[in-house]
Amino acid sequence: MIMILLPWIIIVVGSYLIGSLPTGYLAGLYCGIDLRTRGSGNIGSTNALRVLGKPWGYTVFLVDFLKGLIPVLLATHWSVRAGTIQPPSAPGALAALCILLGHSFPVWLRFKGGKGIASSAGVIVGLFPTAFPFMIGIWMLLFTLTRFVSVASMAASVALPVAVMILYLLHKADWLSLLVSIVMCALALYRHRANINRLIAGTEPRFEKK
Repeated sequence: MIMILLPWIIIVVGSYLIGSLPTGYLAGLYCGIDLRTRGSGNIGSTNALRVLGKPWGYTVFLVDFLKGLIPVLLATHWSVRAGTIQPPSAPGALAALCILLGHSFPVWLRFKGGKGIASSAGVIVGLFPTAFPFMIGIWMLLFTLTRFVSVASMAASVALPVAVMILYLLHKADWLSLLVSIVMCALALYRHRANINRLIAGTEPRFEKK
């Protein structure tokens, strides 16, 4: 029994710990800045870009992206090798949820993490590669029109379960993938609740064109 459960325990614990790595916070500490006290107070790549500059902002995004992608790919590879897991997406889906929970609620920072957008992008590439171009298109369109990163991110989050539903109807996704996409959308909207309040109040900062 232990040997049967061990891979699943590794996926849960390993994915959560990888997801909980506070990349932006660590980058800020290296630069002598606590991102939690600057800008929006968030430790994600958007605030890192604003406060620390482009090199650090892009680095934080890349690392957070890989945090989402690599565990999902490893869990999916194990599922393919095992060959008996139904649905086959179960290990990757479990890894995806644990990654995002780790990123949003890291144990190292008293469960106050980032919004998980960069890590979600990595998860989408690993779990829903067919839907990824659609998500990028939605994000870029909304960002170009509004210059609000939060609006673009929330729109892409809402579009994710729609895209996976279409794939599900085309028999290119299973029910578990659809459920995970809905949970990812709900988590992203929950983590953006402060942005929603600022948008309503008219105080949400834009990324101005240079």
